[in-house]
Amino acid sequence: MSVVIDSSVTLAWFFEDERSDATDALLQQVVAEGAVVPSLWRLEIANGFQSALRRKRITVAFRDASLADLAAFPIAVDAETDRHAWGSTLTLAERHGLTPYDACYLELAQRLRLPLASLDRELRAASRALRVALKP
Repeated sequence: MSVVIDSSVTLAWFFEDERSDATDALLQQVVAEGAVVPSLWRLEIANGFQSALRRKRITVAFRDASLADLAAFPIAVDAETDRHAWGSTLTLAERHGLTPYDACYLELAQRLRLPLASLDRELRAASRALRVALKP
């Protein structure tokens, strides 16, 4: 696995107005080398697509096809995320003003010594403060 990806960068792959050359390059890297995500990632992705569906940005068919595409990517779900939730993840959230949801991505990147791919400004700032490599 080459990188920890969060839901913001993952969802950007599926929405034209959120895509960029950098997110497209990251997508190609993930397809080629794989990625790792915390256990809540699937729920965050499902929530993002459901929100887009409610706002009529996408159709059910688009959501389902996108989820099928994601399921085929070499993305590993970290089995340890839950064990760190009340410890190091909560500490990171408190120290850096993050939600525990965002902090779990940072905790995972730190623990696995992998770069973090996120479009979230606060999460990126916390990553820089901790010297966790960032993508894109």
